[in-house]
Amino acid sequence: MRIGMPLSYSGGFKEAVDELRDYERAGLDIVFVPEAYSFDAISRLGFIAARTERLEIASGILQIYTRTPTLTAMTAAGLDHVSDGRFTLGLGASGPQVIEGFHGQPYTAPLARTREIVEICRSVWRREKVVHAGRHYRIPLPPGEGTGLGLPLKLINHPVRERVPIVLAAIGPKNVALAAEIAEGWMPMFFHPERAAEVWGPALAAGSAARDPALGPLDVVVSPPLAIGDDAGALIDLARPQLALYIGGMGARGHNFYYDLADRYGFGAAAATVQDLYLSGRKEEAAAAVPDALLRATSLVGPAAHVAERLAVFRAAGVTTLQVRPLAPDPARRLADVERLRAMVS
Repeated sequence: MRIGMPLSYSGGFKEAVDELRDYERAGLDIVFVPEAYSFDAISRLGFIAARTERLEIASGILQIYTRTPTLTAMTAAGLDHVSDGRFTLGLGASGPQVIEGFHGQPYTAPLARTREIVEICRSVWRREKVVHAGRHYRIPLPPGEGTGLGLPLKLINHPVRERVPIVLAAIGPKNVALAAEIAEGWMPMFFHPERAAEVWGPALAAGSAARDPALGPLDVVVSPPLAIGDDAGALIDLARPQLALYIGGMGARGHNFYYDLADRYGFGAAAATVQDLYLSGRKEEAAAAVPDALLRATSLVGPAAHVAERLAVFRAAGVTTLQVRPLAPDPARRLADVERLRAMVS
């Protein structure tokens, strides 16, 4: 089981990268850099690659609508090159609020687009002349849709690897099946290990049935909050605002994937309360309304013995990478918690 974490740079990006070297020495395996409507992830990933030696780096996630498929492939190959083969391409559809609201692109056909993008990326990395006649992407652009002068081209450089690992962020059944079929890894949101088989089992089975064995076992990447110690119980409340944000505010009423997931977990009534409060601007009340059972089931927070027990439950549910979010307020405690988790995993 790998241990990773998302890069938290609320105190400053360069300062966070300086801390990463301590986490690298402590046994952290991989760091994920988000890209919402913030600074781009790519420049930051390149900076991290230059400042670390062993640590794997991953986009967590790049939205599929914001770059052409070939640019996504070029970018991944470039990051894999400067990091000496340490890059993982995290992809996801994001949501219409960001894609249409910030990027001005229609939020259409996320599954079909994802499949085509993955096919095109792998063709680029194999240094094939890129010829793709899909429903959403046509390369080269055919006559009648441009000048007619486009030529099939292949990547000039030789990639470090002809297959950069791809992790797909997915929580809907069809998206999860797609990840299990075509990607090296799958990244769900607030993973409930006791209910994962019920919620996602059929989709994972359907996707796995069509999976190319060459892809290897599916890497399951989950994101539990982390705090270890007899005094860690109170820290779990620090994870409430993020759950409230996703369940209550990530999408409009009736169009929120995370709300739907909470409902599928069996927390529909509580999710409705959280959403009502959040959308009315009462964010603190929304956070307080997040069910304790959901919060604790999706976390690694508490005394060491409890965290070890929960770790075994996550492992039994198929988790292979923990993208933990340390909750402790001070850097030394956060680093110590990652070190203790590393020892438990080892």
